[in-house]
Amino acid sequence: MQASTVTLAFAAALLASLAVKFWLATRQIRHVARHRNHVPAAFVGTVTPEAHRKAADYTLAKSRFGLLTTAFASAVLLAWTLLGGLDLLSGALRDALLPSYGAMAYQLALLAAFVAIGGLIEMPLEWYSTFRIEQKFGFNRMTLKLWLLDALKGTLVGAVIGLPLAALILWIMGASGGLWWLWAWVAWVAFNLVLLVLYPTVIAPLFNKFEPLPDEDLKARVQALMQRCGFAAKGLFVMDGSKRSAHANAYFTGLGAAKRVVFFDTLLSRLSPGEVEAVLAHELGHFKHKHVLQRMLMIFGFSLAGLALLGWLAGQSAFYAGLGVAPNLAAPNDALALLLFMLALPPFTFFIGPLMSHWSRRHEFEADAYACAQADGRALATALLKLHEDNAATLTPDPLYVRFYYSHPPAGERLAALPQPTP
Repeated sequence: MQASTVTLAFAAALLASLAVKFWLATRQIRHVARHRNHVPAAFVGTVTPEAHRKAADYTLAKSRFGLLTTAFASAVLLAWTLLGGLDLLSGALRDALLPSYGAMAYQLALLAAFVAIGGLIEMPLEWYSTFRIEQKFGFNRMTLKLWLLDALKGTLVGAVIGLPLAALILWIMGASGGLWWLWAWVAWVAFNLVLLVLYPTVIAPLFNKFEPLPDEDLKARVQALMQRCGFAAKGLFVMDGSKRSAHANAYFTGLGAAKRVVFFDTLLSRLSPGEVEAVLAHELGHFKHKHVLQRMLMIFGFSLAGLALLGWLAGQSAFYAGLGVAPNLAAPNDALALLLFMLALPPFTFFIGPLMSHWSRRHEFEADAYACAQADGRALATALLKLHEDNAATLTPDPLYVRFYYSHPPAGERLAALPQPTP
């Protein structure tokens, strides 16, 4: 394998993915703008023109900002790789740390510095998204203090969890020979399973308050639904999502006996008990059809294939040189290989996105059908209408954009498959 071949392949994938992203985004912008003033016939009488225009404007604002962030992210990617940014950072840390602190300290410092610099680069974009776009459309409820506190907490949690895992993976890479990627995969899978158990009770409470569902009638209704569906959970909780956003949601979290049902307080304030039951029945449909397990196995399968590929690439000098990095001669290249692989992979995997989106949309239809069998389908339809309006989801997305990106069916397709609410 030649370094020039790696460079050309990476550059071609990056340019092709960037061109497709811009093409799809501009299609979406034109399509939504063209239909901004016309409520689709299926929603006349249930969605007001004002709500429809707000959803269109919100979508347009996010899509236009998305064009900027896509271009910026591509420029940063080039800066890290072909323009030598990662090579410069690696050389500086290697010279400063390797003689006195050893190879592991240098490699962990490289990973930590890369993540920290990346986070700082993205902060202005995240700030603009939160305090300009979300604020403009009435969704943001965070203060600057809370936003900064979240960032600090996220950094500390990431360091406490990520650095030991990184140290373990780097040790495995250096000590396990040619099959290091298999043992690294086993460690990564085990880590993710443990994290699923710990997240609801240890990590999530660092960012939000979780209180037992206080509405006894709703609790009885939800428990009866879960009993009908053969689903057991450790508790029903309400999360104070309203302190950050006006968006509403409900989800399951945890693994095995640690599973919890979590409702955003914004969801409970907006939906009727029957609608909450129907939304929860939809989520139960994902478990009944084993969608969650399928997605987990898919992720684990892709990660195994990816690590196997990295196991081969990490031994090829052209992999490093072709992506703008000189391999270390006096230190291990494991951290460099991990970072380069993480940077170079997305432009290639971008093109399998439509397959994943199609699979996800099919799961949503299956979960909706299950909800209609276990709860009131008309209540699910009215709940989805409310959530689309509250979240300002456009009713007129570009069809091709939908096929490429949407993990959930657009409102028109989804509601057409449900019993229609009584006017």
